[in-house]
Amino acid sequence: MNCALGKNSGTILVLALVFSSIFLVMFGGLAGFILLQHKQSLEKADWNQALEIAEAGLNYYRWHLAHAPDDLQDGTGSPGPYEHQYSDPEGGAVGKYSLEINAANQCGAVSGIAISSTGWTDKFPNVKRKVQAKYVRPTIADYSFVINDNVWVGADHQITGPYHSNGGIRFDGTNNSLVTSAKQTWWCSSSFGCNPAQEKPGIFGAGPNSDLWRFPVPPFDFNAITMDLAEIKNLTQSGQGLYFGPSGAEGYHILLKDNRTLDAYRINSLNRVYAYDLEQGWHWEYSIIGSESFLGNYQIPQDCGLVFIEDDLWVGSLAQESKVKGKITVVSADLINPMGTTDVWLGGNITYTATDGSDGLLLIAERNNLIVSNSPDDLNLDGVYVAQTGKFGRNHYSGSDMKKNKLTVYGSIISNGRVGTKWTCNGIFCSGYKERQTNYDSKLSLNPPPFLTAISQEYQLKDWEEVE
Repeated sequence: MNCALGKNSGTILVLALVFSSIFLVMFGGLAGFILLQHKQSLEKADWNQALEIAEAGLNYYRWHLAHAPDDLQDGTGSPGPYEHQYSDPEGGAVGKYSLEINAANQCGAVSGIAISSTGWTDKFPNVKRKVQAKYVRPTIADYSFVINDNVWVGADHQITGPYHSNGGIRFDGTNNSLVTSAKQTWWCSSSFGCNPAQEKPGIFGAGPNSDLWRFPVPPFDFNAITMDLAEIKNLTQSGQGLYFGPSGAEGYHILLKDNRTLDAYRINSLNRVYAYDLEQGWHWEYSIIGSESFLGNYQIPQDCGLVFIEDDLWVGSLAQESKVKGKITVVSADLINPMGTTDVWLGGNITYTATDGSDGLLLIAERNNLIVSNSPDDLNLDGVYVAQTGKFGRNHYSGSDMKKNKLTVYGSIISNGRVGTKWTCNGIFCSGYKERQTNYDSKLSLNPPPFLTAISQEYQLKDWEEVE
């Protein structure tokens, strides 16, 4: 009996050891799994926190730029990257972020700032998140229209992008963004369809999206646009860009080419057409090129796409459209004669070679930016068109060139005076473009042409993405 009992005890002991080992292995595996899950959950939390730290780096440098707009070296005077401690106000140091700062330059001036910020926690320094953002100053290209006068937007006009006037607005068209006026009320006359003349709210009309109308708002400072012309001229005369002095004749005619060159002509004579505008009434307008002399083909510099014309300017023609390659700013102004002023005449299509943001045009007229009488039936204008002291528009013509079909603008119209590209006679369409469509180019502020006018000196976030 005793021998049998000893054998059973040994068997039980072996079984106990076996099951204990199995239990220990399972327990150890379970404990390891729990610890791994716990570590992963902590890493996940810190992975999320690393993104918050990286974004804190972007916010910090935006604050820094507000206080030192020209400092791209984080106050150190040396190239980056720049590492900063990130702290929780209640818990102390949490992690760090590292900044890389790169500026986009045109003609020696900063046009935008790209910042990359990499964040991580002190607990898991190998778990990093990186975000990239671009900061730019808001510009006039953020609007489809900016006007310094009362205006009437016709029922046929389709507008994409913010629309602003310092004057009153009669808005009968369609819009998908804010329409703003600096006026609380204004005096609407017969030229705006008010018979008899009467006081109206800052914005009124038959437009279907009146919930997007806002008035009064602060006015836009048109005087700010005049500040850059002398600097642009000086840069072109010093070899950055192209400078054309007084023609000694009627002005210049240029055709922009898709290889980033331009053909330049001196205009020897102009033909006249009978035209009507609100300032002069019916008058002879000398705006049709009669004869011209070819001056040459000129390369527009890649790093400073400035063209300054010290005379009246015609751009494009009915026979040949202008193609914009890269970022280009063209100015027509007379800064020699204190009483002088110049106009730009738009003779044909002006279009980009690509609409992905790589191309952009700024065309500044010291006075008027006007479409000629013999313009295409369907006219396409890409770019930002500035009439600094005058107006953007097309005068009223008689004869075969009275009526055109459609005007499409991809960009912005900035006009000191009332904009008008369609005329009605006794309520009936009689001259200009029957249909108008304006779509603002949201990419231009992100990557602007040289000297595109900023409306604020404070940098704003325009683009954000997480990168690997």
